[in-house]
Amino acid sequence: MTFNLDDANVGGQLKVGAGIAPACGESLLKTNGSAMIEGPVVLGQPTHFPFAFAGTNIGPLTNSDALPAFCPGALPLGLSNPYSAIVSPNLGVMGNLDVNFRIQSGGPIFGLSVADFRGNVLAAKKDFDIPHPTKDDWRLRHVAPEAPTADVYVRGRVTNKKEIQLPDYWKGLVDWTTITVNLTPVGSHQDVIVKRFDDEKVYLQSNGGLPIDCFYHVYAERQDCERNIAEYEGTSPEDYPGDNTQYLQSGKV
Repeated sequence: MTFNLDDANVGGQLKVGAGIAPACGESLLKTNGSAMIEGPVVLGQPTHFPFAFAGTNIGPLTNSDALPAFCPGALPLGLSNPYSAIVSPNLGVMGNLDVNFRIQSGGPIFGLSVADFRGNVLAAKKDFDIPHPTKDDWRLRHVAPEAPTADVYVRGRVTNKKEIQLPDYWKGLVDWTTITVNLTPVGSHQDVIVKRFDDEKVYLQSNGGLPIDCFYHVYAERQDCERNIAEYEGTSPEDYPGDNTQYLQSGKV
């Protein structure tokens, strides 16, 4: 049986289907204003989805009665409204998030669009922003260093030893022939040098066999990924001549 209504107001609880929805409450514990729809549900353009891809399938807003959103430069596909769904202020995902095309940070609504393709994320800089560890009502932002190679490093201090032990996992992670070492003597000039190195250790030597006390940084380039091509001809990251799927790209499209 079908009913056609111009308008319908539901003051209590709306249920479509025979299922039980604990989150909406049941019987005397029901939440007024809640709704349960077993689905599949299609929102937006009715014919946008040929099959039920999910419990809720949200397509573009093509209802001619809806006023167009004012989003300059954000009118893809010739639609009057650029988005199929808007969530404000936050969105939580309790499982995996699969993205087939792009993720945008900011977006045309807020005047900042940083876009990518094939599921990667673009940003002008790679950083992290956290509450300040020592000042109330302040924040701390650090920006990641950048280099033309995919480097990893270890650092530390050598005291009364002649060897720097490299992490075991470096054997499968780095090309040991690319290792470079920086040494800073502590307390006195010891004329410390790198005598030799391999995929396990860096061997040191000091002038006259003096006890070694120094800080160290050891860098090496990863071997488990394609070597980066720092400069290439093109007008967007999509023109990269190597394997673009290995990278989180940084810059503008």
